[in-house]
Amino acid sequence: MSEIHIVRDYPHPPERVWRAVTDPELIPRWTATGAGGRPEGFDTTVGTRFTFIAKPKPGWSGVVVCEVLEAHEPSLLRYSWQDEGGGAVTEVAYRLEAHDGGTRFRYDHTGFTGPGGFFLARILGSVRTKMLTVGLPPVLDDLAVRA
Repeated sequence: MSEIHIVRDYPHPPERVWRAVTDPELIPRWTATGAGGRPEGFDTTVGTRFTFIAKPKPGWSGVVVCEVLEAHEPSLLRYSWQDEGGGAVTEVAYRLEAHDGGTRFRYDHTGFTGPGGFFLARILGSVRTKMLTVGLPPVLDDLAVRA
């Protein structure tokens, strides 16, 4: 089974990082460095079904269907993730913890299977790394200025 594990430290409190990664108005700002996913119908309430809509690419509609499985503000968000065309249901988790005057953010995307899953995990891992390294920090910095 293939998995994506990314750990990043941000010089911002967990509450600010939580807001950046869960506010539907802010999410497209940091995902723009990847496929530009914007959530529709997203809320951190367990059981909420929502979609991420990104720019379509050859062989992909750009739509992912999800359901919130677990949420504990400001430390954990876990949701299912499945291409709208079907395929394996995988799981994404954001884990936040206070760390050295900021936040340690752990991104895990698990459940990829077979050769197709291996390939998808490699592609998504690269995209997610860019979003969390290049996309998220300016959003956090902007929130800090506005605080």
